[in-house]
Order: sequence, then C-alpha cells, then structure tokens
Amino acid sequence: MAGTNLGIDLGTSKVSIYREGAGIVLCEPSVIAIETKTGRVIAVGREAYDMLEKEPPTIRVVRPMRKGVVSDYDAAEKMLRAFVNKVCAFKVFKPRAAISVPAAVTEVEERSVVQAATAVGIRRVALVEEYIAAAFGAGLPVEEPNGCMVVDIGAGTTDVGVLSLGSVASAKSIKVAGDDMDEAIVRMVRNRYNHVIGLKTAEEIKRQIGGVLPREETMDVRGRDSISGLPCVKTVSAADVFQALSEPFAAILAAIQAVLETTPPEIAGDVMANGITLTGGCAELFGLAERLSRELGVECRVADNPADCVAFGAGRAIASKTASTENVYDVNLFSYDRSEWVQS
Repeated sequence: MAGTNLGIDLGTSKVSIYREGAGIVLCEPSVIAIETKTGRVIAVGREAYDMLEKEPPTIRVVRPMRKGVVSDYDAAEKMLRAFVNKVCAFKVFKPRAAISVPAAVTEVEERSVVQAATAVGIRRVALVEEYIAAAFGAGLPVEEPNGCMVVDIGAGTTDVGVLSLGSVASAKSIKVAGDDMDEAIVRMVRNRYNHVIGLKTAEEIKRQIGGVLPREETMDVRGRDSISGLPCVKTVSAADVFQALSEPFAAILAAIQAVLETTPPEIAGDVMANGITLTGGCAELFGLAERLSRELGVECRVADNPADCVAFGAGRAIASKTASTENVYDVNLFSYDRSEWVQS
C-alpha cells in the first residue's frame, strides 16, 4: 500500500497543501508563534498570524519563509510538521510530496527545504519550480507543441516561465512581489501622511484600495502619528497607493519583458495568440491583468483560483508518477537527484 501524495506550496505568506483525491486541504498563513524561553509551539497558521506584530516579549512570532526560501530552519520545520499532521495523520505509510521552489533557488536553499520536509516525516521529496507547478495547476497545455506563458506573483518572488513541448523555453525569477508592495505602502504612508503602520495594515490597504490602475477610493487607516507618537486615524487615498505600487510593478513588468525577449520567435508567436496566464496571491490585484495587457500588447488573464495553482500543480505532478512527467519537468519525483540528503 502506497503512502499519500501531497503537493505543497511552501510560500512566503501562506502554505497550501494539495492531497491526492481531496484537492486543496489546507491554506493557512506561513506564520508560527513560539514561546521564547522553552521553544514550545503556541500557535501556527491563522491563529499565529493574528498574533503577528502584537506579541509580547515572551512570545516570538515568526514568518520562517522569506523570498520563497527557508530563512529560519527550526521554525520552518515546526510549522511544516504542524501543517502536514493536520492533513495527513500518517502512522505506517508516510506521505510523498512535491514542493514548489522559486526558479532562482540555490542548492543550499533547496537543501533546507528538503531537509525540513524529510524531518517532519515526508518519505520522499521532489522539488518543482513554481512557474512549472503554476502552469500545470492552471491547466495550461505545457506538453503540447504550443507555447504557453505563466507569471506567478506570490508574496516573496515573481516567477515567469514560457513552456512548450514539456520543456522550458525561457524563464526568470525575481525577488519582487507582494511583500515588496506592502513595504512600499508602509513607506508611502509614513512619508506622505506622517503615519506609522505595520505590514499587516499595509496588506489590507493593498487589498482594499490598492491597484496598478488609478482608483478614486479612500480608506481610513489606524496607526501612530510619527510626529506626536499618539494613536490616530488617517484617510489614505487610492491614488497615493497607486503611486507607491509603481516601482514593484515596474520590476515585475521588466521581468516579463526580459523573458519575452529571450523566447524563440515561433514560441513567442504562440504566446501572442494564447496570451499570458497570471497566478499567485497577487494575480488578482486591481488592474494588474489589464495593465500588463496594455504594456505588453499581449492578452493577460487571471487563472481560476490563482492562489491555489502552485499547490494543485505540484500535487498533480507527484500524483502522475509517470516517466514522461519526470522527463518533462526534469524532476525524478521519487528519488530526488541529490540523494545524499533525501530519504528514500
């Protein structure tokens, strides 16, 4: 009897887990709260996220993933263990998992992900680049002789890839994404309104009135006055948020243009005809698809359930277990090529 197959999107802001036969079974913030003195886990996921930026000195609330890779190994292992146990309470047959990683990940960063996964009881691990998993999860015809392009915009990284005949024609990964947008909003609010806010509030501003096309809305934002130091409420305009997001948007646009410039002309023609598919948590940012379509001259559309595409695609990849899939994605799903640090 075989173990359970999992697809894991171990993201900067959230963790999504796909289980074969059940679909997406977990989608929670990648946050963990740990007692400072004892190292005891107090909360993970949504409960820990509610504590973020509000914790006392006795509790350490950590986001163990940064820019798509492990930044705090111990916290990442504890968080992943809690999430895997939630969806797969294995006793005898341990699960297998495909885990997404950014295209620009280093060997050391890959090793951290695999070690964390095997330490929590996952029997065998495969790493799948995010744009490949996203394309697979979005249902793009990646194995056909017809070029398709996917842009996965998460919290830590933006991964861009063009695929045809099951191979990568051109790809690029940059460490500019949703978190950089939040930080840009924090800076703008402080500089323009003399108002100090946290990243959680900035993320809410981005969701409510943020966008890469002009909007007329405003939002009352609670925070601290940077001059008096007292709590206050300021009204922030969508126009100012639009200006704040212009720099990270420009970096994402430049990455997409760079990939298109290095794409073979016949495949570029296919992309022109088929359009570009947007996935990831930031894909639904107001005006993003429309603005990219205008700037690139290529139709851009948001995938169905864009935030779940990577986990779903990773799960489909490991569930297939066929030699053709292993060759197509250059991933040996059940004995990763760096076998000296993967349990078999």
